Amino acid sequence: MAKRPTITDLARVSGVSVATVDRVLNSRLPVREETARRVYDAATEIGYHAAGLIKQRMRQELPEYRLGFLLLRGNDVFYGDFAKEIELAVAQSQRFRGVATIDFAASLTPDEIAAQMRGLAAKSRAIAVVGPDHPTLTAVVETMKARGQPVFSLLSDFAAGIREGYVGLDNRKVGRSAAWMIAKAARKPGKVALFVGSHRFHGHELREIGFRSFFREHAPDFTVMETLVNLEANDVTHDAMLDLLARHPDLAGCYVAGGGMEGAVSALRTAKPAEMPVVICNEINAVSRAALADNILTMVISTPLAALCRELVGLMAHAIESGAANAPGQTFLPFDIYLPENI
Repeated sequence: MAKRPTITDLARVSGVSVATVDRVLNSRLPVREETARRVYDAATEIGYHAAGLIKQRMRQELPEYRLGFLLLRGNDVFYGDFAKEIELAVAQSQRFRGVATIDFAASLTPDEIAAQMRGLAAKSRAIAVVGPDHPTLTAVVETMKARGQPVFSLLSDFAAGIREGYVGLDNRKVGRSAAWMIAKAARKPGKVALFVGSHRFHGHELREIGFRSFFREHAPDFTVMETLVNLEANDVTHDAMLDLLARHPDLAGCYVAGGGMEGAVSALRTAKPAEMPVVICNEINAVSRAALADNILTMVISTPLAALCRELVGLMAHAIESGAANAPGQTFLPFDIYLPENI
């Protein structure tokens, strides 16, 4: 039977004295974070019985931050998954002990979103928001910045130059990628439809710009029709997709650039067109995965939520500790591509 690791073994592997290990275990005197981390890593490596206690002691020494998050549509699978990843990223942070307050926007109305932002700001050190690019939200960000509270825009940028930073995808590249797939996968050139949630969502605007610019530059034989606004609602998207299929039998492709993907899929299953258009949507879930498997969707462009949330939480903590950045920036995460052959 293997001998149980002792405190002497832990001191030897971590490269510190037994007295230092004792201080880490019992919080007798302050120990540098780097030293405590080295002792914890060694304890985990050798299976020292008090590794969990060391981790707990380390977390007790960390500062505590309250962070606020405002997402869209609480009944949406994507935003439900987003909330879970935020909670996990905050709980697992190695630089602070966090409390995450997550709210969901009741509507896309700027005044209501601004009111929810103010409510979150009253109980948070920093907040991150999915919202439209609107002067009402910009005014809230300006007020918070004056108080030293960082604000981050998520998925779709707003208050550029005032907010602390943007964290999400490079939406222009997302739009161009969707267009590329439609141009390559369509049986022949034809009409192409595009759905956005709102013209006020900067991310959707950039996806539309990228989408249209690709066809203009590389596939001019296709006709990109007037953009349709679906308010990110499944029922609106469902009805609009049925109408498109009925009025445009030469529909070659469609890109749902925001929410409403489930509505598009249900319409395609209902209509069962003889020649399925190339349809691109965003975010992988049970509905989009099944639609890929049934060759109803051609490609799904997905946000790497776990990586995004870890990056976001780290940036929020840095902003709290270091103050506002001299040049508010953008953090782009690489997006994931799902096809029928790789799900």
